[in-house]
Amino acid sequence: MPAASRILAFDILRRVESGAWASDLLLAHSAGIDSRDAGLASEIVFGTLRYRAQLDFLIEHYSGRRQKLDIEVRIALRMGIYQLRYLERIPSHAAVTDSVDLVKRAHKRSAAGFVNAILRQVDRDPIAWPNREIELSCPEPLLARWEKEFGWESAEAIARAALQEPEKYTRGTRMQDIGAQSVVPLIALEPGQSFLDLCAAPGNKTAQALEAGVHTIACDVHFHRLVQMKSLDARLVVLDGTRALPFRRQFDRILVDAPCSGTGTLGRNPEAKWRFNPADLPDLQSRQIALLTNARQALAPGGLLVYSTCSLESEENEEVVEKAVPEGLVAETMRRLPGREPGDGFFAAVIKSEIPVNG
Repeated sequence: MPAASRILAFDILRRVESGAWASDLLLAHSAGIDSRDAGLASEIVFGTLRYRAQLDFLIEHYSGRRQKLDIEVRIALRMGIYQLRYLERIPSHAAVTDSVDLVKRAHKRSAAGFVNAILRQVDRDPIAWPNREIELSCPEPLLARWEKEFGWESAEAIARAALQEPEKYTRGTRMQDIGAQSVVPLIALEPGQSFLDLCAAPGNKTAQALEAGVHTIACDVHFHRLVQMKSLDARLVVLDGTRALPFRRQFDRILVDAPCSGTGTLGRNPEAKWRFNPADLPDLQSRQIALLTNARQALAPGGLLVYSTCSLESEENEEVVEKAVPEGLVAETMRRLPGREPGDGFFAAVIKSEIPVNG
């Protein structure tokens, strides 16, 4: 019977292949197992996702040819190679035996001998990676986009940062990335102001804003995500911000932390780099423009609005602001790049009200 940590990691990686998010699954399913098992499961899951391109190349390297494998077999091999080459203090026999047993458990018994043979060849000898996509374990289309936008040195730094476990930061009782913490101060909140957080879940930025003593309405399109924010001293509203907002009042300060491709958060959400598709950007952009347009209509004279994303893509950042905001109303912009600044990558634009306070 494989160890509980490896069973959990294997099951999560299978679900990630179907579109689930690893961090959500680990949070939901780690509570019932020993903390050490939960920690190893997390290490295997995120490491396997971060280094996926290298691991797939190594499967071919050790087998001597390109293999067409069932996904369950490939996941077991990725996990096994990751433990054997990338982790310290993992007994080789445990990594090999459990990987073979995981394949059997997934009803792929005919592949057990193949998995065993491959994993027993794994060593820690240096490998000459054939290209930058495999060396950096990052899809070439993303590397090319970042190289064009930021230059190769920055693009490489972004990709290498995505291979590392993100440093943990806290604010109050919440875990909140240091890059994410840089957004709320741009709104210049003051006690007593009315504040609208249009895309609030999971609530970290809402909690940060509440520290300023503002009267807060926090919104999200998903009820189950808002429920997780019920401990906050804010009015919670389920709504789709891409549609006309239902409020009869206007707000002194508004935050639109828009849903996006998340390419600034690849260290903590590594599956996002394998799911990135430039063809998805026009639809994301249209929703982001709708969010920003509706939010601007709810901004009081003399107010400030911050539009932000954790994306590195210009289509979701500068282009959205250019299309949704008249020239002259952008007070400042901020950009953080992984590998250049600590924490996740972020873009933010501070937008003034179209009507001055005395207008």
